Amino acid sequence: MKVVLVAWLACGLLPFAATACAGDWSVDRSEGAVLVSLEGQPVVEYAFADEAIPRPYFASLRTPAGVQVTRNHPPVAGEDRMDHPDYHPGVWLAFGDLSGADNWRLEASVEHVRFIQEPTVGAEAGSVVWAVENRYSDSTGETICRSVARHTVRLAPEGVLVTYDVTFFGDSAFAFGDQEEMGLGVRVATPLRVEEGGPDPAPPGAGQIVADGGRRGSAEVWGKPADWVDYRGELHGEPAGLAIFCHPGNFRPSRMHARDYGFICANPFSLAAFDAGESLRTTVKPGESLRLRYAVLAHGGERLTDERLESAWRAYAEDCP
Repeated sequence: MKVVLVAWLACGLLPFAATACAGDWSVDRSEGAVLVSLEGQPVVEYAFADEAIPRPYFASLRTPAGVQVTRNHPPVAGEDRMDHPDYHPGVWLAFGDLSGADNWRLEASVEHVRFIQEPTVGAEAGSVVWAVENRYSDSTGETICRSVARHTVRLAPEGVLVTYDVTFFGDSAFAFGDQEEMGLGVRVATPLRVEEGGPDPAPPGAGQIVADGGRRGSAEVWGKPADWVDYRGELHGEPAGLAIFCHPGNFRPSRMHARDYGFICANPFSLAAFDAGESLRTTVKPGESLRLRYAVLAHGGERLTDERLESAWRAYAEDCP
């Protein structure tokens, strides 16, 4: 199958072997990871060849001021909640049922095939861009489908924005199933979680889940479609948070699998899993493709109002129509 990408492309790690930099951004790449830094300080790590976690992911996402808003990876005993240490590395795209295979729980793999576009500082100011081809397989290693994923890391007025623009295609039909763990997942820094109790260097229960339409708390957010959702609280005495933006051009709105222990998944595939209808299977036939677009915003230093978050979501959507 031929996939046309021209218009689309327009729109602890190993020691690093190569470096490219321009302006305030720098990109350091090893055999299995990419480190993006701003003014010499790490902003986010993109791992594409981790033997322990056989799918790509982002870890250690920070605000422009260097405050980490994702949970430590690996989690630190006595400081973090220790559940799902490999399933929840920071920010990831995965599926509990892709033609019956489960790469969410690492029972099947998502293999990095190649860089279509090497990680570089973008032509426009203030961005780092790359594109990859990934292969999705079943538990026996047989190919289910492939994807082309374009990522950007850039500064927005509200913080650091990391984007996903992913197109799935295959030589044979494949299908996305109906369960909670399907889509873009994030695990926030432990002090941002809503629940009380457990290891926490900040006062327990300091976090809050907020979604568009004035919704507050997991009870109002879980299982409901959302344009954006923000998981926020305080880190080191300052407001901070991590927001998910869902692109309005996705084939279906994303429902939020939101949990008080610091986890959210934006899921466009499921109804039955959220008690919202009959079970779905989203099938992609040969010659067809399915495109998903999301962004995550790492913000800190001030508490963003719903109006600011709505404006930031609209700006993201308009930047990549």
